[in-house]
Amino acid sequence: MLFYLQRDPNTNTLIYALNLKENGTINSDAPIQVYWIRYGEKGQKKDLGYIQRKFAYGIDTKALGADKYEFRFVSHKKLPFYLQKYSDKSYHVSVTINNRTIRVARLFIRIQGGSFWLPNVKYAEVEGIDEATGKPIVERISVK
Repeated sequence: MLFYLQRDPNTNTLIYALNLKENGTINSDAPIQVYWIRYGEKGQKKDLGYIQRKFAYGIDTKALGADKYEFRFVSHKKLPFYLQKYSDKSYHVSVTINNRTIRVARLFIRIQGGSFWLPNVKYAEVEGIDEATGKPIVERISVK
């Protein structure tokens, strides 16, 4: 798992995981696999539906070079995230918010009302480790 996404008021969790081939190398065509853990339905794993993948929680990815990818959420294309291999040979996701680069562990989306097609998203939070200091950090962003 690279990071997970939770939203209020739903208990189900989205997992964003490294997508490896059978030989253990990264799948460069789709380096991140996205799926649900449906805690509200006995905790089973479930793929995203078409609408979720294309309009909400899916991602668009492009390769930037050896072991480095940029991706953006289909629902919020303004903010680029980066998947890359670090010196310890592991992959991590990072994002820069308010001039701080964060190694992402969790995203949280606060939703208050709205509709299926137009949820009223109040804010999103990015939680992880500040890469400059090594300390835990939470940054809130506007998604409007």
